[in-house]
Amino acid sequence: VQLQASGGGLVQAGGSLRLSCAASGRTFSRLSMGWFRQAPGKEREFVAGSSWNDGTTYYANSVKGRFTISRDNAKNTMYLQMNSLKPEDTAVYYCAADSSFAIATVPRGVEYWGKGTLVTVSS
Repeated sequence: VQLQASGGGLVQAGGSLRLSCAASGRTFSRLSMGWFRQAPGKEREFVAGSSWNDGTTYYANSVKGRFTISRDNAKNTMYLQMNSLKPEDTAVYYCAADSSFAIATVPRGVEYWGKGTLVTVSS
């Protein structure tokens, strides 16, 4: 599975960004998808996930109510709509995929990774 994330950039606090992740190499509708992020000097952490079998979405507490994960199976693309951004959201964001019913919320459990896209939120 190949994953390509895009959409990162510089935004002021309170602003919005939408990340995209294009997937190829496997039937997208049978992949659980997710987003992780890694801030400078910190470990990679789970942000949001989307299960392929029932469409369940789940979020880290730190982004719940501000971020929305979605997917378009016809376009083989996953999205992360990020609203009310905070400086602490600054990180490299990675898209992830897994053939399991739900993507793991810890990095070591993830099957496929894409290259990251940098999100910088200025105060």
